[in-house]
Amino acid sequence: MTAPPTDRRAALKERHRRAIVEAAAALTRETGGTSFTVEQLAERADVSRRTVFNHFGSLEDVVTAVCVDVLGPAVDDFASGLQGSPAPDGATLLDELAQLLRSADLVTPLSYLTRVVGAGGARTSPRQAQLMLRAASDVSERLSAQMARRHPEVDPFDVDVLIASLIGGLAVIQRRWADETGASDDPESRAVWSALVDRLIQTARGSSAGPPPAR
Repeated sequence: MTAPPTDRRAALKERHRRAIVEAAAALTRETGGTSFTVEQLAERADVSRRTVFNHFGSLEDVVTAVCVDVLGPAVDDFASGLQGSPAPDGATLLDELAQLLRSADLVTPLSYLTRVVGAGGARTSPRQAQLMLRAASDVSERLSAQMARRHPEVDPFDVDVLIASLIGGLAVIQRRWADETGASDDPESRAVWSALVDRLIQTARGSSAGPPPAR
């Protein structure tokens, strides 16, 4: 049976989008940054300049998609193990998020992103910080949807707030980690990252206990 025209168009559209993102990832690796042009991107993806803008509003949107592609698997690897299984008895939303942060391999993607996007440390430009913020926001939305399904007893608003707080905390410790380690990927760097994640979780647990009693 021949696929309907709408299905063929959707498949072509997705193929073009994937080609653009993969071309952008290749260019960031080759140039060591994001200084390539739309024309260079279109040529590498074997599409027209117009096709690039049919899928993305700007070059920054393309680079954000690359960042999401790099960060996403770290979350997906953990989330895939959660699908189809209920939350363990007595495990709170924060317990599961703490397990995610401790078990997910974030050093590998963050080391890459710090090198090619430059997001980390005192030399981070506003544009670079914005790219990472947009990528983190996308990952946060995906994680919020997953955790809201696993913890229906928690108000979706509270799920969003807690996850957004933790993702924002990751951005803070990523800058500290990059300053201390040069964003290298080695045992010493991973030990620094693990210690910072533990501090973030401890802070989150303190905050989740609620405000202090009024005097």
